[in-house]
Amino acid sequence: MAGNSQRRNRRNPGSKKGASVGTGGHSRKALQGKGPTPPGEERKGHPKQRAANAAIKRERDAKARAGMRRAGGGGRGGRGGAGAAELVVGRNSVVEALQGGVPATALYVLQFIDTDDRVREAFQAANDRGIPLMEAPRPQLDQMTGGLNHQGLVLQVPPYEYAHPDDLLAVAADQGEDALVMVLDGVTDSRNLGAVVRSAAAFGAHGVVIPERRAAGMTAGAWKTSSGAAARLQVARATNLTRALEAYQKAGVLVVGLAADGETEIGDLEALTGPVAIVAGSEGKGLSRLVSETCDIRARIPMPGRTESLNAGVAAGIVLYEAARMRAKR
Repeated sequence: MAGNSQRRNRRNPGSKKGASVGTGGHSRKALQGKGPTPPGEERKGHPKQRAANAAIKRERDAKARAGMRRAGGGGRGGRGGAGAAELVVGRNSVVEALQGGVPATALYVLQFIDTDDRVREAFQAANDRGIPLMEAPRPQLDQMTGGLNHQGLVLQVPPYEYAHPDDLLAVAADQGEDALVMVLDGVTDSRNLGAVVRSAAAFGAHGVVIPERRAAGMTAGAWKTSSGAAARLQVARATNLTRALEAYQKAGVLVVGLAADGETEIGDLEALTGPVAIVAGSEGKGLSRLVSETCDIRARIPMPGRTESLNAGVAAGIVLYEAARMRAKR
């Protein structure tokens, strides 16, 4: 009987009675442990992993909005700083930017967009300037613009390449002329900056200097307001405006600050015929204290009316015209 039982067990290894046939060590790895349980953030489908992924996505989207979104929605023009690509959003804004000569690297167009006059004008202007058209699905455009009302058109504007303040003196030297530089102190409206660039180009200035911080930069709005003058005139950016003005003084440039209580009227300032840097402050606040103390002369624009101050764009146009008039008489 015992022999029969052993034979049955050999034929049926799964029997509970008697010895079973071994594996010869082939299942040894299956007996080894898989190590400690990974944290929830690394386990697929775990609530902690979903929460971590959501946090990463929020951070990525925030960076995308901060770095790329530089435009207002609903067909308005954009605003923003330098050093990163700017996006002009909305059909009206895109058409105005393209027709205004704003530099662009690509025009993103919504897939299956409903065309109207504005869309056709944008296509035509982009084709005339050789700007590539990039078709994109709605989710991509929504992500690029941070959810703004892009209306199916997004124009990518490259970062502006600023000059160094010393470069403007080199431009004047190359032209054999006394330097005429317009400097802005704390002007935060990009349209004002664009207007100053336009006036500076019209009246023979050699460039415009702006501070690196707390000031408007050369955005699409500034380009558009300059009416193409930004392509002909250099805009320099100073890390420290006071030091830049002191460097100009060491180079023999007279620094004239515009102030409502200036001791000299612009029309009587013969120094405008020589190398000069004219500094205009923001409307209301005027020149900052350090910049005002650095100026060699503070001059005023006579205003018989009741207006207390002029914005930087208007003030710069008046003073630059006066400088051009005086220099023409030499």
